[in-house]
Amino acid sequence: MNLASARRWTSALFAAVLAAGAAHAAPPAPEVVPLWSQGQWASPVRGPERTGREGSANGAVSNIGEPRLEIYRPERPNGSAAVIFGGGGYFRIQIGGAARPTALWLQSIGVTAAVVYYRLPGDGWSPVSPFQDGQRAMRLMRARAAQLGVDPQRIGAIGFSAGGNLAGITGTRYDEPLYPPVDDNDRISARPDFLAMIYPVVSLRAPLDKTRSRRELAPQADAVEAYSVEAHVRRDMPPVFLAQAADDPIADIGHSVAMFQAAHAAGVPVELHAFERGGHSWGLGPPGSLVGQWPRLFAQWARSHGFLGAAAQPPKRADAAKPARNDNADGD
Repeated sequence: MNLASARRWTSALFAAVLAAGAAHAAPPAPEVVPLWSQGQWASPVRGPERTGREGSANGAVSNIGEPRLEIYRPERPNGSAAVIFGGGGYFRIQIGGAARPTALWLQSIGVTAAVVYYRLPGDGWSPVSPFQDGQRAMRLMRARAAQLGVDPQRIGAIGFSAGGNLAGITGTRYDEPLYPPVDDNDRISARPDFLAMIYPVVSLRAPLDKTRSRRELAPQADAVEAYSVEAHVRRDMPPVFLAQAADDPIADIGHSVAMFQAAHAAGVPVELHAFERGGHSWGLGPPGSLVGQWPRLFAQWARSHGFLGAAAQPPKRADAAKPARNDNADGD
């Protein structure tokens, strides 16, 4: 899809969501929750956080020195929640084009959504940092479940591209000590109750080792085995939903196939939607496109497992020109 068209569609989606909410009480501003106490980690980041304004970086955040949750609370929570990891090859996070629109959609159907601003190896953080943040994000959401009106056993994870890798490791290595406990929150389970991986980076192994994620995680000597999700699939992990386009030029469809095969072999409930076309980095998906079906398919799948509450559809989308394929040439 053409990147400029995709970004215009994302802006139109924001407008549609806001317009739909205008007839009711305005939704509260997102709550910002730091993942760690100040000074918990020595930061390599200098200067302010950056948000891209053009090209494939438009809406993507980097230079993250303060990892945090941005929590979107629905007016009437249905008891489910999702922790959202945007993609960006571990050198940026696509907040504006994927994570935040997904959070707004979930908020509109009663799901409490939390966008994670995780530490990036591309900013100089150690390769394990985003995975530490993934575990911590899940624990903090559970710690706040009662306050948020959420069932602590209905909190899942959704990840896009490199964020799919992060969500996948969080969903498979949830009980491994990736950092020493810092407070009582770290006694809480980090296991997601459901796992959605959208155009994901799954493996760092050959022949699927051509991604930016692989390069950014490479400084850790055992990164290939540590962060290849399919290597850690286990029977007691959460059920998995996968969606990817067969013509994805950034993360080969083999990533989703490898995850499906590993989960199926382990007896883990898994569903894969391999769309004929759609490219990479499509967020919620352009209106009328094949990949634009995934939010509805995911909602139906999640409800079949007892998540997301009553039947609901993605918000009505504003008319927009049909985007061409976005190859998101810089990263995953």
